[in-house]
Amino acid sequence: MFADLIATRGSLHAGATTSPAELERCIAAAQAPANAHSFVRADFDSARTTAVQPGITQLPLAGLAVSVKDLFDVAGQPTTAGSTALAGAPLAVADSPAVARLRAAGASLIGRTNMVEFAFSGVGVNPHFGTPAAFDALHGALPGAPRVPGGSSSGAGVSVATGAAFIGLGSDTGGSIRIPAALNGIVGFKNTARLVPTSGAVPLSTTLDTACALTRTVRDAIVAHEILAARRVTRSQAPLSLYRLAMPRTLFLDGMDATVARAFERTLSTLRAAGATIDTIDLPAVQEQPAYGFAAPEAYAWHRDLLQQVPERYDPRVRQRIEKGATLMAWEYIDLLQARQQWIARMHAAIDGYDALLSPTVPIVAPLQSDVAPGAERDTEFFRVNNLLLRNTSVINLLDGCALSLPCHVAGELPVGIMVWHGALRDDAVLNVGQQIEQILQKQ
Repeated sequence: MFADLIATRGSLHAGATTSPAELERCIAAAQAPANAHSFVRADFDSARTTAVQPGITQLPLAGLAVSVKDLFDVAGQPTTAGSTALAGAPLAVADSPAVARLRAAGASLIGRTNMVEFAFSGVGVNPHFGTPAAFDALHGALPGAPRVPGGSSSGAGVSVATGAAFIGLGSDTGGSIRIPAALNGIVGFKNTARLVPTSGAVPLSTTLDTACALTRTVRDAIVAHEILAARRVTRSQAPLSLYRLAMPRTLFLDGMDATVARAFERTLSTLRAAGATIDTIDLPAVQEQPAYGFAAPEAYAWHRDLLQQVPERYDPRVRQRIEKGATLMAWEYIDLLQARQQWIARMHAAIDGYDALLSPTVPIVAPLQSDVAPGAERDTEFFRVNNLLLRNTSVINLLDGCALSLPCHVAGELPVGIMVWHGALRDDAVLNVGQQIEQILQKQ
């Protein structure tokens, strides 16, 4: 693991390194083969200008490298959302609030990262700009054929995992931060959606979209969240034994592959040996959602004119799901809203007695890119994988909750994530529990 933001900031203040020197290391990583297809636009010169500004090291991000998902407006740049359908779109006149907050905190913005077209998949495949490879699977302890990076924040995840960025700004509508975190062996925090503005970003689902970030460690995730949400996290050093934890067996544990099952069970055993009490509980079933739930109809409302103008420019897999949203009737959408609120109430009745819930982030390790690459002959496998990758994480978005994914694999295993989660506005407890788990796992 590369040195994290907080450790690097400490080295800066001790005079052991400089912001420009750290930035050049990140730029070298961004240009290395491990980041092929991670970026759709590089802004190295602009980042270099930021890194030498007077007093930059006194700011929270200290001139260190941050990447921006190609979903967010950056002043003077086009926002293409990983698609050629928006080619020729006007340049953004202002930074989105999330980008503005990172910039004000001293971020050196090194470039815009690749993503699933219009954020509509958890796999990470992009037929227009290529697909980044999950970093640890290709370049770590288990080299081999390229594996999918997870989506939709694919380039953001790989940029952090490879050392090209300390923070990768992304979005999470059904798992788009936590899936890349799990498949790349890093940390992803999906905050309660309302805490960070999503304006100035191309929407997927206005009900479920969340602006958030990928980082190298949980403590860095706290820093990133405090900047993006413009709030302070209430910290706690309470040991894990003082928290009430639960492991839901409903849905979340279904269909785990051998690597994920082994890593998750080992992690639970490690936490229990460290004093944690983890109850096993059942949860209310998630109701089947018509027409891809909220994402498809809300996306169709945004895309319907563009689909008529340039339908051929869309990834066919994305296009067919967006167009499915046109079939949802108004009464079905209203029923969907009401059913969601009723289910949230039932969920809170089941989980409010706990400080956090523990689940595998995703039930499978990163599949091979060759199995799900663009092509109608691979669509069946692509959609099977996509549904598996999104299954666990999307529950938290539907809950309007918050969740943290952190790595729980060991050397010689493909990356696996454990997800720490709860309902709305329980962000601080989730982060504190996650930091305690990270510290315990680092001692393995």
